[in-house]
Amino acid sequence: MSMKHNFSAGPSILPQEAIDASIEGIKNFAGTGLSVLEVSHRGKEFVSVVEDTQATIKSLMNIPEGYDILFLGGGASLQFLMVAYNLLETKAAYLKTGVWAANAVKEAKHLGLVEVVASSEDTNYNYIPKDYIIPTDADYFHCTSNNTIYGSQMQSFPNSPVTMVCDMSSDILSRQVDVSKFGLIYAGAQKNMGPAGVTVVIVRKDILGKVSRKIPSMLDYKLHIEKETMFNTPPVFPIFAMLQNLKWVQKVGGVNEMQKRAAARAELLYNEIDNNPLFSGTIAKEDRSQMNACFVLNDASLEEKFNAAWKEAGISGIKGHRSAGGYRASIYNALPLESVEALVNVMRTFN
Repeated sequence: MSMKHNFSAGPSILPQEAIDASIEGIKNFAGTGLSVLEVSHRGKEFVSVVEDTQATIKSLMNIPEGYDILFLGGGASLQFLMVAYNLLETKAAYLKTGVWAANAVKEAKHLGLVEVVASSEDTNYNYIPKDYIIPTDADYFHCTSNNTIYGSQMQSFPNSPVTMVCDMSSDILSRQVDVSKFGLIYAGAQKNMGPAGVTVVIVRKDILGKVSRKIPSMLDYKLHIEKETMFNTPPVFPIFAMLQNLKWVQKVGGVNEMQKRAAARAELLYNEIDNNPLFSGTIAKEDRSQMNACFVLNDASLEEKFNAAWKEAGISGIKGHRSAGGYRASIYNALPLESVEALVNVMRTFN
């Protein structure tokens, strides 16, 4: 089979060796003669997987003491509600930079006052707001580091006067981040960490237990921590597959290497978008994502022909999100530079 260039926005590309190791685990997990799909989550072999995965994330992200790592279900969308349940007592501050940020605002409003400190909704989320003020009386400030649908990314984070919470679903592990600036980071795994089905929550323990409401058991971070992220049966196979991917990240040079590769992929693709008269980018240049490059054809009548050209080249997954249109090339950690070169070649030779 000829090589496929996978630009899917998620579930996204994984390194082949992580896929191969995951397949082996399905066949025979840790020498047990059983599949990882059927073993007890409380058996010593899988408990070791959970502990290794937590330790690897801590190492890759330089996570300081005082933080716990949870592996939960429900995707980032459940975290929109869990964050508010656990942290929102009176008022929360939110930066509204895309669809998922807007959904986080919507869920938080069920539980208390939400102040949107800034929004780019009026221009179809084509930039990241700057110079906003985070209220000092907020229980926390929530932001979304990368906007998968529209292709914008926070290039830096504010020095928040209150606990900062961040949805890093689509750019976690792609660049160095000072975790100590955040009280809580969450990420659906299906972009840079592993397959769909597990959500990683990195939470500083001292921010918990301060709300007066009764928190339902499944939504209570403290209970999940007490039960060592096994209050209920965790997403066993996604955690195992995530560990295989994290081992690959570690093996090839860690987050520093991921950051270098991300910059190289983005530079190559955005240079073509900017210099090819047939295409235009859709996001303010200073806010462009290194994970999701969004662009349009300047002549919409050429779309059918262009679609045929990139499909012929073995390219998959570059159609834009249904709410944004155009094209979106998701250039996550496991995507080789050769795949970007293949897309750029199609764009360069297209007429």
